[in-house]
Amino acid sequence: MNVSFADLGLPGEVLRTLSEHGVSEPFPIQAATLPDALAGRDVLGRGRTGSGKTLAFGLPVLVRTAGRRAESKQPLALILVPTRELAQQVTEALTPYAQALRLRMATVVGGISIGRQIAALRDGAEVVVATPGRLHDLIERKACRLGRVRITVLDEADQMCDMGFLPQVTEALDQVHADGQRMLFSATLDRDVEQLVGDYLHSPVEHSADPSTSSVTTMDHHVLVVHGPDRYAVTTEIAARDGRVLLFLDTKHGVDQLTRHLRASGVHAAALHSGKSQPQRTRTLAQFKGGQITVLVATNVAARGLHIDDLDLVVNVDPPTDAKDYLHRAGRTARAGESGRVVTLVLSGQRRELSQVTSDAGIEPKVTRIRSGEAELSRITGAKAPSGKPLDSAPSADKPANTNKPFRGLGTTKDTARGGKSRKSDEARKLAEARRAAQVRRGR
Repeated sequence: MNVSFADLGLPGEVLRTLSEHGVSEPFPIQAATLPDALAGRDVLGRGRTGSGKTLAFGLPVLVRTAGRRAESKQPLALILVPTRELAQQVTEALTPYAQALRLRMATVVGGISIGRQIAALRDGAEVVVATPGRLHDLIERKACRLGRVRITVLDEADQMCDMGFLPQVTEALDQVHADGQRMLFSATLDRDVEQLVGDYLHSPVEHSADPSTSSVTTMDHHVLVVHGPDRYAVTTEIAARDGRVLLFLDTKHGVDQLTRHLRASGVHAAALHSGKSQPQRTRTLAQFKGGQITVLVATNVAARGLHIDDLDLVVNVDPPTDAKDYLHRAGRTARAGESGRVVTLVLSGQRRELSQVTSDAGIEPKVTRIRSGEAELSRITGAKAPSGKPLDSAPSADKPANTNKPFRGLGTTKDTARGGKSRKSDEARKLAEARRAAQVRRGR
């Protein structure tokens, strides 16, 4: 029996807004959690990425806050998320419903003007979407007080714990109203998250739309075994495909270096990582979503919560090292019932480690040995030769030498792929040899 949003007890203003935005039927996690959340119960919701968690917690927050007015600096509801991008995405997703219910929202994240955020809180905001670090800063400045917060949500709580936010998260939970409602939503639960549930949720109702390791049936998984010296060429041909692609690497240096190489090859690529300013990150995401940029080269900052419509290919250029990272990276495609493909590039020596990761993730990928220029690479990924026309007038960085090492650490001063000696150590050795030669000549 199909359940409609009307059956779940949502008010008419919200139902009309859902209809206007083409949202007709609730996803499983929404149908499961909305009744309890709307009733004010503490909720522990677990569902894979892309399963519709934002509306599952967001609509109850808004409906239960409607009709109340926040005083200056004292929000009534708090949604904590791990990244700036996710905070902005949650705000954008909930704004139409907040407007329908005449609620004011404020987004509190690092990387942009704190003055504007202080002003928004001073003017009054019923619902605040925040990253833990910036919220902590505002509390320290006495620009935000949480004592009137009666509904608190932790989204992607496992990632917040992984990123070291746990002390700031518990600080916020200690300050919200003691008798308030708490909801925790995440794709995966681990030890730290279980501790949060035990300490801060009161007799929570647990709903799991699917197991944390479940794979999406509309998602294909491929492992491409590449020859080391061919690795860069394979990546470049995949990036040159028709259509968008998200490439994951482990380091900021690797992301920047690959991005420069792709742009020098004529590929419309842009980098996304924590070293970029928030305006840069926001602009890059907007261009990727809008199609002006076809390749997003990113670290794991893009692996959680990010929603991009019609993204059908994710490539792990650097293989993920655990199942959780694999699932969250993969979750950027095949969202909301769409189809998608996840490709991981490995060298022969990395196959055993990746096999353990995919097994832990409940994934059975198809393994194929591949070389650049082969028809099979094009069949799996849509790869094609790049135009070779540089997109930037400034001289591009030299292409890194192809080695049997993965891209981890590209751009660092110490290149273990070239024997483990840094440029500085080579120069010091040459200088020492020159000094010894000079001493010998003086001794003569």
